[in-house]
Amino acid sequence: MRVSALRKLAPAFVVPGPAAVAIRARLRVSSVDVTVLTEVGQFLGSLASRDLAVRCRQGTAHDAGSWARRKRTLTESSSARWAGSITKATHDQWALARRGQGAELTWLRRQIAQIEERLARPLRARADRRAGLVRGYGSRSEWHAKARRLHSLRERLAAREADLAAGRVHVVRGGKRLSHLRHHLDQAGLSEEAWQERWQAARMFLAADGESGKRCGNETIRVTDGGELSIRLPAALAHLANAPHGRYVLEAAVRFSHRAEEWRDRIAADRAVAYRIHFDVVRDRWYVTASWQRTAVPLLPLPAALAGGVVAVDMNDDHLAAWHLDRHGNPVGEPRRFSFDLSGSTRHRDAQIRHALTRLLHHTRRTGARAIAVEDLDFGDGASRERHGRNKTFRRLVSRFPTARLKARLVSMAAEQNIAVVAVDPAYTSRWGARHWQRPLSTPTREITRHDAAAVAIGRRALGHPIRRRTAPPPHDRSDRAGHRTVQAGPEAWRREGPRPRAPGPRTRSVPPGRGVKADDQRALHRTGHAAEHATWQQDVLPLGLERWLQVLPGP
Repeated sequence: MRVSALRKLAPAFVVPGPAAVAIRARLRVSSVDVTVLTEVGQFLGSLASRDLAVRCRQGTAHDAGSWARRKRTLTESSSARWAGSITKATHDQWALARRGQGAELTWLRRQIAQIEERLARPLRARADRRAGLVRGYGSRSEWHAKARRLHSLRERLAAREADLAAGRVHVVRGGKRLSHLRHHLDQAGLSEEAWQERWQAARMFLAADGESGKRCGNETIRVTDGGELSIRLPAALAHLANAPHGRYVLEAAVRFSHRAEEWRDRIAADRAVAYRIHFDVVRDRWYVTASWQRTAVPLLPLPAALAGGVVAVDMNDDHLAAWHLDRHGNPVGEPRRFSFDLSGSTRHRDAQIRHALTRLLHHTRRTGARAIAVEDLDFGDGASRERHGRNKTFRRLVSRFPTARLKARLVSMAAEQNIAVVAVDPAYTSRWGARHWQRPLSTPTREITRHDAAAVAIGRRALGHPIRRRTAPPPHDRSDRAGHRTVQAGPEAWRREGPRPRAPGPRTRSVPPGRGVKADDQRALHRTGHAAEHATWQQDVLPLGLERWLQVLPGP
């Protein structure tokens, strides 16, 4: 029995919008403000480090009682609100490490299964997709190296499973990457003093959750409509206050540019707004970030989102290939390309992505479409050598492609433009698009790339149409038995053999009244298996010559 190589395709769906909003503004602080913020941040950071250590020692034995005891201990040194913010941040960090632990376990099990499957195959054995067989390793030395790696992965898996069972997590306040960088300062081009400054800035804690009903939505870190920023100082640092009730008012004013009106509406209604103050050592700047939760908006049904067509997007390493398709799946207009550059720093890459998505959204609004179709990509295992072999260039390309960030940015920015994002299964879109659409859409003056054809395939899959332009011919080319072979028209279109709709009004001499009566009746045509007339079938009489010949025959 032959096994089909095509996997089952997942249905298209509308991606939910963002659940929260975050905006950021620069703080032009004075030297006195810098001194106070640094002292408060380092003091609260030490309390957060101590609380995280206690939470990690508790493991899975944590309960509401232990949480209350930790909060009371922190309240003695700071305040009830600072203690609540610190314990919540501790729980979020522990839960994040726990999720990362589960993701690593899944990756280890998948890697072990892939290596075991390839080790069981003979050397230089070819892959057989129909039989479900993977290729073997190319040489004996590679087989031996993979066998050693298999033992190493099994040891890591056993250690992670033991940590999971015991409730142990491995977290570092300030980040593991920065912690490991301390031992490689020469390679990073940093001095010990520069690294120490980054380390202290990363371990500071100046974040407070909002509380509805309080003034401006936050009692600990308050930002008024006029831009005044004040902080409720911990009890141990109350001597630094310059305002009543143990508060310190910064000389710097806060001015939000993005979503400023939405932020003002929230603080005017005293709705919860969370704030975080942090110091960027590289830029030597202070920033404040405001965030709040958004009201859940009901998802737009898929048929309603696709009623006006869709702008299909094929995401690539250096550009977005987009094409507008109508609701029947036909490409409209010319393909568009929105380029970006992923080289350079993280900020530069992020700015490039935002600029490309902004141009994409403007193009979508000009076409009149209300949805953007993208592939539901997941490159979590994209850098694996077991999957892509020795193609290091392709593995590096997949590894640096910002799949998660691009999708998150697109969903967030499209929600502000009232544009739905439809995710489709990415299987075979590039291959089938190039096979069925690249050559037919190319003209002497327009060259269609493989990525443009893939965008058409993505849009047709989102609209519910097959990617192929025409299906296979029906049996014996009989559309009355198997249906017409074209898939371009919608289900409400008239069939080729059916009669055309009669125009209203009186008939003319050029169109006789009886014309086209039997056009939709395939039984009136001379076809095998159909009677030419509607009358009841009867046995014909014998020919006249044969009847006379039977009469002259002698009797028995």
